[in-house]
Amino acid sequence: MDMLVYKKSSAIGAVQGMITGLVCITPAAGIVEPWAAGLMGAMSGSIPWYTMMVLHRKSAFFQKVDDTLGAFHTHAVAGTLGGLLSGILAEPSLLKLYYPKTTYGPGLFYGLIHGRLMDGLKQMGFQILGAVFVAAWNVVVTSLICIFLSRFLNLRMDERDLEIGDDAVHGEEAYALWGDGERRPPHPHRRLTIPSMCRRC
Repeated sequence: MDMLVYKKSSAIGAVQGMITGLVCITPAAGIVEPWAAGLMGAMSGSIPWYTMMVLHRKSAFFQKVDDTLGAFHTHAVAGTLGGLLSGILAEPSLLKLYYPKTTYGPGLFYGLIHGRLMDGLKQMGFQILGAVFVAAWNVVVTSLICIFLSRFLNLRMDERDLEIGDDAVHGEEAYALWGDGERRPPHPHRRLTIPSMCRRC
């Protein structure tokens, strides 16, 4: 996507694409055919990229969310996409191979082909219900963990450090996904020092 839109490749984009591909195919591993896996890979490399690089910039809500590593797009969007596509592309014979004693599926696509539309819609309902449950579980449990931790430490940096960004805490910039770049002014007169462990005795 970086090559198509920006006309140049990006190491961060490549790594994000690898992660989103793995996240997306995980729920479908073993139950979709190779062509379906390729389709899921293409969609997982483009849809999360679009939400991260385009929608994130335009959304007032996302602008207020501190998601330095783009975890929402990489995991939530790609994971939901994988779950829903599994409900569409799950192949009946592979389902029987992995789940011989259950009545899962088929995927909606194969339900349409084999005249089992209601079974396909039922499976899609399970997939949607699963996605909603996982999202709700994460919101509730993560909120409880954050409330507990807030009793012992600050979960938010002060405003001055927030203006500087990751440099203020870690001394280095994290992913500059949206062209943030360096926040602090350059220090031309800063003196470089050699760590003591690297000095000769």
